[in-house]
Amino acid sequence: MTAKRILSGMRPTGKLHLGNLHGALKNWVDLQNQGTYECFYFVADWHALTSDYSSTDSIRENIIDMVIDWLSVGLDPRKSTLFVQSKIREHAELFLLLSMITPLAWLERNPTYKEMKEELTNRDLSTFGFLGYPVLQAADIIMYKAHGVPVGVDQLPHVELTREITRRFNFLYREIFPIPEPLLTNVPKLLGIDGRKMSKSYDNSIFISDRGDALNRKIMAMFTDPQRMRKTDPGRPELCNVFSFHGLYSEEAAVGEIEVECRRAGIGCIECKKRLAARIAGELKTVHERQDYYRSHMDEVRGIIDDGNARALKIARATMEEVREAVKI
Repeated sequence: MTAKRILSGMRPTGKLHLGNLHGALKNWVDLQNQGTYECFYFVADWHALTSDYSSTDSIRENIIDMVIDWLSVGLDPRKSTLFVQSKIREHAELFLLLSMITPLAWLERNPTYKEMKEELTNRDLSTFGFLGYPVLQAADIIMYKAHGVPVGVDQLPHVELTREITRRFNFLYREIFPIPEPLLTNVPKLLGIDGRKMSKSYDNSIFISDRGDALNRKIMAMFTDPQRMRKTDPGRPELCNVFSFHGLYSEEAAVGEIEVECRRAGIGCIECKKRLAARIAGELKTVHERQDYYRSHMDEVRGIIDDGNARALKIARATMEEVREAVKI
């Protein structure tokens, strides 16, 4: 390996939103362009089944939409390997072998497992696949001998579990895999239009693909300072979700002006939202142009996926030859 590898992925459970863009994709593009790492980014379609196993009709379409969004925000298939998890069947084989050595207690204490069971009460998550998804996640990461996994602070337990499973494999058989390190990213806190965490399951997301009237309607529906009922009421921008978005999309001088004017009731919420809508539309203009290009060149998109799958498969096959030899099967 000429450079250390990093790996990350996303589940194709619906359209990508601005939370995905600022929480992960912008960082993926930065890591890719730094040239320090050999980057692998994958569509985690098997992981989508852990919580959506009964609703699979849209997964294939979502895979294509996701890759188009990745390409449109700046991921470059010449610099990064983009692939689909289920096309690399070796992931399933390594998952099986790792599941044989992973203590059940490690999975049951996973904080995300507990949180999702509490939050997603409308879904049946009492399955082996959902409990064991961190083992599949570990297989995804170490298959490519990744040295780093870009994550936010809330995802640190996932990486630590992968590290524990990797150490156990290396101890039991042979030291094949590097112990992956978390690459901490400063994930900005982006709330949905209703003030809750931006999530497809909450139907409160601003999608990367939103434009025109659809984008404007969502911006105009965003929650603001709950105590500001009229334009003449002084605002508290630190409590306003619209203002937090201005911090990401507006120039520093404009953010300072909005803060002052909001506090002295010099600008109303409607005007503030109109400015934000214009800023987001301007920022996403190039992204939308690329989306239009790729949607009219679907053969190119499929070719990119096929090429990424082939590159990933070559590495996965070599890894599994080492693993089978070490396990002696």
